[in-house]
Amino acid sequence: MIVPRAPARTGFLLALALAGPPGRAAAVEAPPARAADWAALPLPSPGPARAIGGTALGCLAGGVALPAAGPGWQAINTHRNRQWGHPATLALLRHLAGQARSAGLPDLYIGDLSQPRGGPMPSDHASHQNGLDADIWLDLRPKPSLPASRRSNLAIPSLVRPDGQAVDPARWTPRHAALIRLAAESPGLDRLLVNPAIKRRLCAEHRGAPWLRRVRPWRGHDSHMHLRLRCPADSPDCRDIAPPPPGDGCDATLEWWFSEEARRPAPRPARPGPPPRLPLACATVRAAP
Repeated sequence: MIVPRAPARTGFLLALALAGPPGRAAAVEAPPARAADWAALPLPSPGPARAIGGTALGCLAGGVALPAAGPGWQAINTHRNRQWGHPATLALLRHLAGQARSAGLPDLYIGDLSQPRGGPMPSDHASHQNGLDADIWLDLRPKPSLPASRRSNLAIPSLVRPDGQAVDPARWTPRHAALIRLAAESPGLDRLLVNPAIKRRLCAEHRGAPWLRRVRPWRGHDSHMHLRLRCPADSPDCRDIAPPPPGDGCDATLEWWFSEEARRPAPRPARPGPPPRLPLACATVRAAP
């Protein structure tokens, strides 16, 4: 998911929430969330897979790589080394690719998951840190089978009009809605992020549908959707965020995204002090051979 970073105050509160009770760091110090440190780790840590912390302040133990291609999907931008995830994430992606293929849709372009050991990234994402996020591009054009080296930095058109108020009718099709619905109904999914204009179109076409509750608006996301899983049972140190509110989300909370306040947010103030610290368990993940 390519998202703007959370406001400084939100990020600060999230760091406090995930840091654990006082005194836990007496023997081992929780590692700072410095993106360069985590991006420099080329391989996952050994041992069983565990999602640790939250998607915006966490890490990944025992990460598994999504293959560069498979039945119904092709991974893109693999040179970024961000195709690692918890096995539950890979299972969901395989499930969705199979469902899309059965529905007659072309191969899915799957973008960033997490780094080999998760953690913060130097660019593009504020989340994707604990192996439970994945970006899928909303490109339903026929796709030739290309080597991974030729699937980098692809130009994928936006589905949203330049003014951000609605989808582009020349590009949006019912097949886009069908793909989003398949993703939203995938087992284990927590929520799915799309551009507010895409959510607005889905509400116009499918208001009241139960799966719309999982489809949430977020700026950006005009040419891809972001899938986020719930914490797996094998990851006791994982931290979910609150579930989506009841209802289909086709209400005033959606219309807020088209207000001046939402469209032109105030610049984020600089974060004071040192970077936030990741959960204590991430110290072992980072230090593993």
